[in-house]
Amino acid sequence: MGAEPGTPGRRSSAIKKGILGFAAAVVVVGIIGGGYWALACPCGGVPGFALRGVVHREPVQDWRFANDVSLCQIQIDAGSLPHSVNLNCMATPVGDLFLSCSAGTRKYWCQHVGADHPGRLRLNGTVYPVVLNRVTDPAPSPDARRPDTWWSVQVRSRASS
Repeated sequence: MGAEPGTPGRRSSAIKKGILGFAAAVVVVGIIGGGYWALACPCGGVPGFALRGVVHREPVQDWRFANDVSLCQIQIDAGSLPHSVNLNCMATPVGDLFLSCSAGTRKYWCQHVGADHPGRLRLNGTVYPVVLNRVTDPAPSPDARRPDTWWSVQVRSRASS
């Protein structure tokens, strides 16, 4: 004998189907959201994954063009996955490039930059293989003030692989 409409057996089956449908919707939204994150971020303050774009294979000696780029993004490998963020970058008048990291002790990427740390820099959709080094020298002049929590990282071009 089958359960008649409105009986507990039918309601139980409808509840199970509803739960399975909800779970499937959560999985689909998670996949779509994860795909968007992996392809589009870093977004604002949300870190991203691997930086995509055309890879510039020639070494860069003069980074002054970076001062005219509205968005600077850096990717480092910290552990098993790439980690990318939006940040400030500025080139000196002679073409050296530096990244700034406020509250360096609290920022994931800052803490993971070791000596000669390989990374990738994206400027205007072009990805540049780079080497990163934290600047630990004191401020250049006695009048200059740089808080201990404000870190600077020097960027050098490296051969692409």
